[in-house]
Amino acid sequence: MRTSTGADSAGRTAPVVGLDTLVRLRRCQRPPEALRRLVLPEGMTAPMGCDAVGVPAELGPEVLPRLPRVGCVYADGTHWWWLVPSDSDYALEWPAPVRYTTGAALPDTPAAPDLIHKPTGTIPYTPPIPLYLALCRVTGTTPTWSRPISA
Repeated sequence: MRTSTGADSAGRTAPVVGLDTLVRLRRCQRPPEALRRLVLPEGMTAPMGCDAVGVPAELGPEVLPRLPRVGCVYADGTHWWWLVPSDSDYALEWPAPVRYTTGAALPDTPAAPDLIHKPTGTIPYTPPIPLYLALCRVTGTTPTWSRPISA
């Protein structure tokens, strides 16, 4: 049996792996080849890696004007997808019906979404906190840090 210090009952120590490490290890695994990834437009770079935030297509036009800066946005028939820096879901519960995908890998997407907005410059990201707040607003969800804490 291990204690919180990583020592077993015989006093031997083992490395303690935190939740952050486990999440990062899981994300480093290669996704199945069947997943389609959003492709960066030519000339753009993603120095912080890319994840994607998918929103039902009918909410996309409501979110767009609420953002101070808009990065690359893609659309297919059912969703609008925003590129955000990797790990933008850390400590955030994105509101339903939002879909957050790591590595900008899109599950169950029959065709590649079309690029509908390309920002000026070389950085493809939409800032995740304003996007999160805009999505909370249009979905009627209270941001996680504003919710009451229960004991």
